[in-house]
Amino acid sequence: MSETVDIPIVAPEPPVYAHPGDAGADLVSTVDVRLEPGQRALVPTGVRIALPSGCAGFVVPRSGLAAKHGITIVNAPGTIDAGYRGEIKVALLNTDRDTPYQVSAGDRIAQLIVAPVLRARFQPVSDLDESVRGDGGFGSSGYARDTAR
Repeated sequence: MSETVDIPIVAPEPPVYAHPGDAGADLVSTVDVRLEPGQRALVPTGVRIALPSGCAGFVVPRSGLAAKHGITIVNAPGTIDAGYRGEIKVALLNTDRDTPYQVSAGDRIAQLIVAPVLRARFQPVSDLDESVRGDGGFGSSGYARDTAR
């Protein structure tokens, strides 16, 4: 399945998909910024988009930056609502305890995923139906693979 949607954009360079089939298009920094260990910074991308109603944008970390340098996004995923028309900025965080990270203008710092979203109509009820998981929360499915199956 390969659906596309036209997105009006104002940008020095539009985001691009690195490979066919990629879910996220690369967002790049428009400034130089040094992230000291534990430091965060709001990094501009110069990108402004007009998403159609029924879509949202999600700004997610780049796996290579996270794995190699400990660079992630504070509010990942960052959500871009269809009505937002401002510049997309990325709240980068250096999680490395010892090593600063230098972001240069033009560096790929995040990915933008555009996806359809449903608008919920919340229906008040007095109780919810049963499910296999029930009210089990964080960690309720265990940590090790169940080999008894």
